[in-house]
Amino acid sequence: MIQLAWPWIWLCLPLPWLLARVLPPAKPQGTALFLPFATRLSASAAVGTPTAPRLRTLALVLIWVLLVGAASRPQWLGDPQPVPTSGRRLLLAVDVSRSMAAEDMAGGYSRLQVVQAVAGEFIKGRQGDQVGLILFATQPYLQAPLTNDLNTASTFLREAMVGMAGTQTAIGDAIGLALKRLRDSDAKPGETVLILLTDGSNTAGAMPPLQAAKLAADAGLRIYTIGVGGAPQRGFFGLVSGGSDLDEDTLKAIAQTTGGAYFRATDAQALQQVYESIDKLEPAAGRDQWYRPTTEWFRWPLGLALLLSVPAVVLRARA
Repeated sequence: MIQLAWPWIWLCLPLPWLLARVLPPAKPQGTALFLPFATRLSASAAVGTPTAPRLRTLALVLIWVLLVGAASRPQWLGDPQPVPTSGRRLLLAVDVSRSMAAEDMAGGYSRLQVVQAVAGEFIKGRQGDQVGLILFATQPYLQAPLTNDLNTASTFLREAMVGMAGTQTAIGDAIGLALKRLRDSDAKPGETVLILLTDGSNTAGAMPPLQAAKLAADAGLRIYTIGVGGAPQRGFFGLVSGGSDLDEDTLKAIAQTTGGAYFRATDAQALQQVYESIDKLEPAAGRDQWYRPTTEWFRWPLGLALLLSVPAVVLRARA
């Protein structure tokens, strides 16, 4: 389908004709030159002169029509195509306490390194969503507010370091900070989701985790909790666990209270599966938008006008 972006430009089409009607004809300048053989010259030239001015006039008219057509910006509209959008607002609360430095994940990586790698890819894949980042330990900090700049949020997560917010774990205060950001925004209930990753139990903070979970449920904030840490391993003298201090009961209660879910991630692959599950539980909230790709066609009439200007100049020289 062809459309004109600026169709009003065609109002300029009769402009040369109007100027020719309004403006007086040009007057010859200078003195006349007497030619004794002028009669013979005019008689010999009368055979070919009528054709050149007509062709030149026709070429000028076509050039002007093509220029006006190019100025009106003809465009070709392609078939409508869907653009998937999403209205989700995702807050990631990542534990950066001292225990996150434990290298009990597969491949000898620390817990924080695995979280940074997998969660970073998860953030980059949430195209159309707003993502924010909270880092917490003894105290929670808003590292990145809700933003569509997913690369920046992923960079902030990658630059996080163990101990930058303290050594203990304040799960309740991290939820409280997420609630504060929710109240400060214009988000509707149910639009914001909190994903909380930790490898321990609540050992610091002013707000108990379960109380914070109840406040989150009242505000419509759904929380998905993820317990991070190596799988328990049995040794010679009892049970040796990579995540023995993980309070799974509290994390499950937080998720249940807010309508979310609890996941256990013992390695990078398990954490990847957790995020895939969250993607299914939290699909794109926005409706599909449609757009029609446009291709500019003004180059064609403009190029043809330039080509026709060459014979117009040649005809003027012959005339």
